[in-house]
Amino acid sequence: MIDDALVARALHAALRTGGDFAEVFVEDRRASSAVLDDGKVEDLTSGRERGAGIRVVSGDTTGFASTAELTEASLLAAAEAAAAVAHGGGAGLRSVALDGAADTSGARVRVPPEDVTKSTKVEVLRRADAAARAAGAAVKQVTVRYGDLRRRILVANSDGLIAGDDQVRTHLSVLAVAAGDTGMQTGSESTGFTLGFEVVEDLDIEEFAARAARRALTKLRARPAPSGAVPVVINRGSGGVMFHEACGHGLEADLVAKGASVYANRVGEQVASPLVTLVDDGTMGPEWGSFAIDDEGHPASRNVLIQDGVLTDYLWDVIRSRKENRPPSGNGRRQSYRHLPMVRMTNTFVTNGSEDPDAILRDTPTGVYVAKLGGGQVNTATGDFVFGMTEAYMIENGEIAEPLRDANLIGNGPEVLRNIDVIGSDFAMGPPGTCGKDGQGVPVGDGNPTLRVTSMTVGGTAGA
Repeated sequence: MIDDALVARALHAALRTGGDFAEVFVEDRRASSAVLDDGKVEDLTSGRERGAGIRVVSGDTTGFASTAELTEASLLAAAEAAAAVAHGGGAGLRSVALDGAADTSGARVRVPPEDVTKSTKVEVLRRADAAARAAGAAVKQVTVRYGDLRRRILVANSDGLIAGDDQVRTHLSVLAVAAGDTGMQTGSESTGFTLGFEVVEDLDIEEFAARAARRALTKLRARPAPSGAVPVVINRGSGGVMFHEACGHGLEADLVAKGASVYANRVGEQVASPLVTLVDDGTMGPEWGSFAIDDEGHPASRNVLIQDGVLTDYLWDVIRSRKENRPPSGNGRRQSYRHLPMVRMTNTFVTNGSEDPDAILRDTPTGVYVAKLGGGQVNTATGDFVFGMTEAYMIENGEIAEPLRDANLIGNGPEVLRNIDVIGSDFAMGPPGTCGKDGQGVPVGDGNPTLRVTSMTVGGTAGA
């Protein structure tokens, strides 16, 4: 994408007036998307974007500038602008010797999405639309979305690091709307991996779309969800988003340093049930949050955050790790070259337990079974959260009973971790996600085995 010698000159310019650290981040991304809504192609786009962001750190001050032009003049101007913001005196000359670009490319795709015609992609949408509608006459609307992204990055810094990555992601989702006596109900299904168009080619499109439609049709006979505290069994792969939001964000070192985390200064303490081990792992093959290097050039890694209920570590980026004199954990991520990196999760999950998942249900006389969680929000300073249940059922006599209308799960992250009393042996990752933080979104994955929380508050409209 850019000559190593030019990168070195940009770093030299960034540190010419002083500074502790400088970094050049170069990005070249190609993306395409298609949307079929109510049988019509509503969106069919493709585009390319490239540019560079330059960061200079001096003491506690960070300067940042970006440019969409990868010319020497533009890069040097951005470097000088970032240095001007960060410079706090003590100008001096510092040379940078880059070690040579490392071959850390993470893209191993069988079918490059850019080689697939738009007509082929649209045909996938039409097949999914037809299959969802065929699931039942009550299905009144279907929206199918496809997207792919190829993102090549180069990262170099004043410590001599230079590394690159080639990331390819492909995703497909179906949203079905069914209408009946209870009004409009929705069901969805989504998939996505750090792979090429083989994600779609290897998928049973018809069954994939039919599952989304069946969820909507099932909810037409749903009863109001209970209101109050009940035992909750969370299906495998469906509850990872809760641990991502309610626990994972509180373990990001920047929030910990700001005192905005309920887990601050608690390393070594028992913060969860002894059954719980929580991991963040950017090396998980083709999962949605995986990559070879993070957006600061450091290798992705497997980080155990909670081990047998004990808080063992936080997630780190370069800035926070330098202050603590420890290695970064591969969690410095940014939305694009226009953004500063910050501490972010990758693939966050609760590891397997040893219990038979069917036995967990049988041993729960009454409660709520959460088959699919939706989005939510959390206060990282307190751990309080709210999540939407987009597919849930009553548990009666140890069996899954009537479906429930959409409702909220309300709780507190540390309390939920302590109240997990059984974990199954059926671990699965959930659907692809986008994590938002400080105005930036990055791809993430999450997962869990079937597990039970002894008591959580369901914000339904019926009495518990």
